[in-house]
Amino acid sequence: MNFLKAVLNHPYTFWAILCLPAVPMAIGLSSGDPNAIHSLLHPTGEFAARFMIIAMMVTPLVVMLKQWRGPRWLMKRRRYLGVAAFGYAALHTALYLIDMGSVAVTGGELSKLYIWTGWLAFLIFVPLAITSTDNWVRRLGRRWKALQQFIYAAAVLTLVHWAALHDWGGIAPALVHFGPLVVLQVLRIQAFRRRRDIRQSTAF
Repeated sequence: MNFLKAVLNHPYTFWAILCLPAVPMAIGLSSGDPNAIHSLLHPTGEFAARFMIIAMMVTPLVVMLKQWRGPRWLMKRRRYLGVAAFGYAALHTALYLIDMGSVAVTGGELSKLYIWTGWLAFLIFVPLAITSTDNWVRRLGRRWKALQQFIYAAAVLTLVHWAALHDWGGIAPALVHFGPLVVLQVLRIQAFRRRRDIRQSTAF
């Protein structure tokens, strides 16, 4: 039992779970299908968004469900989720560059809303991923948390990127993914305000 618990709690096990979506992607890329790269653009982008959303949901869940161990377990692995989100976003970007070729390199599509919002979101991801190691956390100190707040800007840009990609007509999938995050963030803010009001009322 202890061995099984140790295996389940090992970082490599969690990383293996995060890598599972990449397995069929790798199979598709190695299949020789000429349309494989284009067909993987959406899945890679969606998994990048999903892992980002899950990572952002952890803190509100910890606040709202203090008695449940699940959110606290995820909290210890939140940075892994963020790095995984960046990994899929990087793969998404690489596949886009390969698929679009010279059009992407020369910036021929940069004027389109869904393109530049995607690029901005990815550029925000880069420093967040680079500074995700324990060494960077120690070096930056309090500034590390301030830097991580930029993930909210990346989330908004990702939502716009996703919705604009479908000309706003297929916004439902994006809202389904981001909806729970928005709800949890609102509940988190409300809980914070209630605690603040209680502290202020007891101070007098």
